[in-house]
Amino acid sequence: MTALATPDDVVVAQTRAWVDRMVIGLNLCPFAKAPQVKGRIRYVHCAAATTEGLLQALGDELQRLARTAPEEVETTLLIHPQTLTHFAHYNAFLDESEALLARLGLLGTLQIASFHPHYRFAGTRPDDVTNATNRSPFPMLHLIRESSIDRAVTAFPEADAIYKANKATMRRLGKSGVAALQALCRADAE
Repeated sequence: MTALATPDDVVVAQTRAWVDRMVIGLNLCPFAKAPQVKGRIRYVHCAAATTEGLLQALGDELQRLARTAPEEVETTLLIHPQTLTHFAHYNAFLDESEALLARLGLLGTLQIASFHPHYRFAGTRPDDVTNATNRSPFPMLHLIRESSIDRAVTAFPEADAIYKANKATMRRLGKSGVAALQALCRADAE
């Protein structure tokens, strides 16, 4: 008899599948494969139901990442499916997360990137398929080491080309292709 997957397992499994199929599989981030293959991405399901709880969890994870060797954990995905489900609220919270980064004295050491199921780049329509580059299965905050970004920029100095290529990839896939990949991520988690 197989044990039933817990909600925590499903959230993390679906996020891992999204990283594998979308982020790495479509080469949306050419720097994601190595940490994933080496097991250096920390996946954290935050069950907080309030922004205060999420802010506390974010502070804990920022401090954990800062004190952990990159050879153990390169980056962290803090997944929070019960909090900030509306993109406008999530987007406003990013200012609070940056303020927390500053209060912890981690500006210049760590950075926070944003992913959300309803992500919308400034100046785009909600249904613009290019928004899918940052549309994760659940709201999440990506905690990144500045040193990792520096290495990535050195290895790939044309970072703007990544953004342009990602937009072109999403346009080629179209809404139906993106939806099919998202369905595969959900199926992978079952």
